[in-house]
Amino acid sequence: MKLDKPVIGGPCWVELGTDDMEAAKAFYAELFGWRSETDPRQEAGGYTVAHLGDAAVAALTPLYQEGQPVAWTVSFAVRDADETGRQVTVAGGTVLMGPVDVFDMGRFAVAADPSGAAFALWQPRSFEGAALFSAPGALGWVELLTREPAHARDFYTTVFGWTVNASERYTQWGLAGQDFGGMMVMDDKFPPEVPPHWLPYFAVADVDAATATATGAGGTVLMEPTSLPDGPRIAVLRDTRGAVFGVYLAGERG
Repeated sequence: MKLDKPVIGGPCWVELGTDDMEAAKAFYAELFGWRSETDPRQEAGGYTVAHLGDAAVAALTPLYQEGQPVAWTVSFAVRDADETGRQVTVAGGTVLMGPVDVFDMGRFAVAADPSGAAFALWQPRSFEGAALFSAPGALGWVELLTREPAHARDFYTTVFGWTVNASERYTQWGLAGQDFGGMMVMDDKFPPEVPPHWLPYFAVADVDAATATATGAGGTVLMEPTSLPDGPRIAVLRDTRGAVFGVYLAGERG
């Protein structure tokens, strides 16, 4: 599935929570060409939207809570954030924050699956989510990294009604059989202190060049550019403040 617009049940937005907003703006501007605009309203708390041209593609935010990690958070569109929050709890997950109204834009909550992997719920009103997907510099794939794949499968299919396309190597999540993301099992190669998490992947025109740009801007490489069997060329990177994300060759995902 090539993500091209927000749909209910699917990924619709990504936000970076960071302890250095200016460093984040500079890093992602150099890597993806993002143009950042900060909401001037005091009650917005420094919320900053990144654009490619006129298209909103992601957000950068200060850390709002003590102990909040520097990390990317994936948001999934829902019809009713309160009802989905209740479904999260019944399925064994936890609602960590909200739901709360965000001006006239929508209703928002942060939740975690039974293993602790955090994600957000977005009930759209005037703002549906990203205006561009799967183009260089935009979100195009999301991946759950977990040590409890069976529990994750039960949880996400129950809460969101996702379809599952599983092979020996990889499990993909979909809506009505159209895949938008996947699940990787965290094995012994992952240090025990690394928690389960959702990893956003952004499309790029050249994975190797993007990796070089990221390291030149002060980032680090966690997985060198790799061409997957029957899959895309990808790399996993970390920005200057520690947030992890992936990149893939535009046009090859899904």
